[in-house]
Amino acid sequence: MATIKDVALKADVSVTTVSHVVNDTRHVSAKVRERVELAIRELGYVPNAMARSLKSNTTSTLGMLIPNSSNPYFAEIVRIVEDRCFGAGYTLVLCNTDDEPHRQSVYLKVLAERRIDGLIVVSTGAGTADDDSLAKQLHGLRVPTVLVDREIDDPACDLVETAHMQGGLLAVRHLLSLGHKRIACIGGPAGVMPSEQRIEGWRMALAETGATPDIANANALLWRGGFTSQGGYEAMHAILRTEQKPSAVFVCNDLMAIGALRAAHESGVRVPDELSIVGFDDIELSAYTSPPLTTVAQPKERIGALAVDMLLERVGGKRRDARKVVLQPELRVRASTARHASFREPAAPLATETPATQTRKSRTP
Repeated sequence: MATIKDVALKADVSVTTVSHVVNDTRHVSAKVRERVELAIRELGYVPNAMARSLKSNTTSTLGMLIPNSSNPYFAEIVRIVEDRCFGAGYTLVLCNTDDEPHRQSVYLKVLAERRIDGLIVVSTGAGTADDDSLAKQLHGLRVPTVLVDREIDDPACDLVETAHMQGGLLAVRHLLSLGHKRIACIGGPAGVMPSEQRIEGWRMALAETGATPDIANANALLWRGGFTSQGGYEAMHAILRTEQKPSAVFVCNDLMAIGALRAAHESGVRVPDELSIVGFDDIELSAYTSPPLTTVAQPKERIGALAVDMLLERVGGKRRDARKVVLQPELRVRASTARHASFREPAAPLATETPATQTRKSRTP
């Protein structure tokens, strides 16, 4: 492998001159620069990234922590982030914490040793104590940080997330508009903020219809699926074993909804004829389930792009104050939802007679 000394010999310049060309740290004449760059290409010289980072105090490397690499939602976000980083000349180091706070802590130490320029974090969301620990670690890293999807109490971090509660409202209002009254909910892990906010949207939408026995006992219709397809599958089987089965289910992510669809199929329950299902996230697979899944779409393209752009603003010194961006979700109506059997169109208002009509009638002999 060629060294910087080999390049200097071939270009007939000093090692210092090669270093200035590679790192762009001092003016070098066009003729000399051309000789050095030609030597680099011919020898296949690759500069030592660590040595360059020590001189410039930057590494052109960003870190990213995600809680579950097997969840398609996070995989799609990572792809967007990585594309954006590559286009900006940065390398992305990805770490999967598997929703384990200890693993998250270890990876943060590893990233600190790699001297990353900035960090994007989707936290484990395991609880308040773990959030406090994460906030302390991030403060200790002293690198610009953007939180995605899951907020923690750290005023120094930027944040990009979806209005999760609004998404829950959209999903359940859609089901209510189709005449469904008994609507169950399959939530994610207890204490994970996006799940809790989506569940709160479900509760609020039910409350908007007025105080009924179903709404008063809404918690009896709440199940947990752990944000996994297996969890959604098991929760739906449990729901279908209850005496008073719901006519619709709001599932707090698409992965659980896919498991729920399978459970309904195994139980001989037809979707959407006998049971309507709405998911959350709009992962790519949701359009290819059977039937295609009605879901609440998170704006993943904007989330990923904003996370990188906001981070690079801080890395480049263009902004110092933390910024919080909350994006609005959208409902994607597909074939997994339908009108309840008892649904009735609102009656059309009766035609009223105009004064002119009354006058014409009074003149009729």
